[in-house]
Amino acid sequence: MLDVHRTDNLPRGTICIEDIEIGMKRHLRKQVTDRDIELFAEISTDHNPVHLDDDYAQDTIFEGRIAHGMLTAGLISAVIGEQLPGHGTVYLGQSLKFLAPVRPGDMVMAEVEVTEIDHAKRRVTMHTRCEVDGKNVLKGEAVVLAPSRKFD
Repeated sequence: MLDVHRTDNLPRGTICIEDIEIGMKRHLRKQVTDRDIELFAEISTDHNPVHLDDDYAQDTIFEGRIAHGMLTAGLISAVIGEQLPGHGTVYLGQSLKFLAPVRPGDMVMAEVEVTEIDHAKRRVTMHTRCEVDGKNVLKGEAVVLAPSRKFD
């Protein structure tokens, strides 16, 4: 289930560097399903049983199955690639700190907020985070190359 909520009424697509401002935010919400975890395991080839085997996972520090951390981080990529800056954005870097597990069935809210803009280099720095039930499960910083109207 993907339920996209934005902080304003702008459509998905592209926000060019010329229109980006410090403090702009965008977010989405997605419920992480068993199928998401299984598909991510197939795509990434990460078949760690903490993600896929209930019995195994029960005996771990997490006391149950968890989603891959990079699956959760991928939701940040979705916000960046679809909303802010959006289509045409090039990822330059991302730092991540995993704070808590995401479990099958959790509704994750992924959000980005513009913190710095370098217009000359078309670089945008953003605070990134994911939360479940109001609790941060991931935080970090992304640096991207934003699209520009000058290069359309």
